[in-house]
Amino acid sequence: MQMDKRKRLLIEWLQGVFETDDFSCEPASSDASFRRYFRVILGDESYVVMDAPPAKEDCTSFIAIATLLFEHGINAPQIFHQSLEKGFLVLSDLGSESYLDYLNDETADERYGDAVQALHKMHNLPVTKLDIPLYGSGLLQQEMGLFDEWFIDKLLAIELSAAEKATLTAIKNLLSESALAQPQVFVHRDYHSRNLMLTMKNNPGVIDFQDAVVGPITYDLVSLYRDCYIDWADEKIYAWLDVFLQQRKEQGHVDEFDKTQFYQWFDWMGVQRHLKVLGIFSRLFLRDGKPGYLNDIPLTLSYVVNICRRYEALTPLAALMDKHHIVSKFEQQQKERVLG
Repeated sequence: MQMDKRKRLLIEWLQGVFETDDFSCEPASSDASFRRYFRVILGDESYVVMDAPPAKEDCTSFIAIATLLFEHGINAPQIFHQSLEKGFLVLSDLGSESYLDYLNDETADERYGDAVQALHKMHNLPVTKLDIPLYGSGLLQQEMGLFDEWFIDKLLAIELSAAEKATLTAIKNLLSESALAQPQVFVHRDYHSRNLMLTMKNNPGVIDFQDAVVGPITYDLVSLYRDCYIDWADEKIYAWLDVFLQQRKEQGHVDEFDKTQFYQWFDWMGVQRHLKVLGIFSRLFLRDGKPGYLNDIPLTLSYVVNICRRYEALTPLAALMDKHHIVSKFEQQQKERVLG
């Protein structure tokens, strides 16, 4: 199998890098891309090795951003050895305990407090000097297009009328404009509980940042607080946002927006992100054979519907979803898949 060939190639490379074959190399995790991770134990040292097939993945961005974050005091993996040609990186081991495994009502304030301190450091990075893409209208629209292509059309087999497509386009334009109106900062772009590792020092460990962009200030906050893998009450979320804004003031930022504007930016940013995620979860199932992500669609879908009902400008999208019984249609599909 191709994956076995990759692991054999990896072990041969590691033998050269470490100048020994006296180490273990066991699967650590995989993600929604073609990357895999192995945990390598060499004597008393533990490393994580990334396997990113060069034909499928480019490690250049990961290396540049990991270095940038680490140099600015963010607990990103250090890179000890690398081969862009082969697609292998030897990284520091940030452990195997993700935030998701240790988040509850008792721990959330402390865990998220640490995560937001790391976010402040990211937001203070000099974006004009960063060689990363802009989160412009084209990318925002492309992401939202995954919703109608993969979730509405391919997963649910719903055919929208021309008028409904126009409604969806109008909503997407509003969401894009809202994103572009915000202060633009370094955006991790996947800053959620599965990509934050619980560490003893400089918590959290931050991973999966290779798709970072310069974009809206609320993006990583909404990834964190309206996480597709864990649900929090709105009262908690807005209280955490208040703390974030207060901390910005204490750091000397003079923001030209008020709290109400910030809440709306946050809410609308969440709709943009969650439309994208609904498309991605559907694509992971239909194209990549990864059905587990379907279990995360109900929470993600509820975010979209609930926020759209709160804002008059977004209610046409909620109405469209109600008209096609999208929530119940997905639930019925899931039942049928379980029953086989």
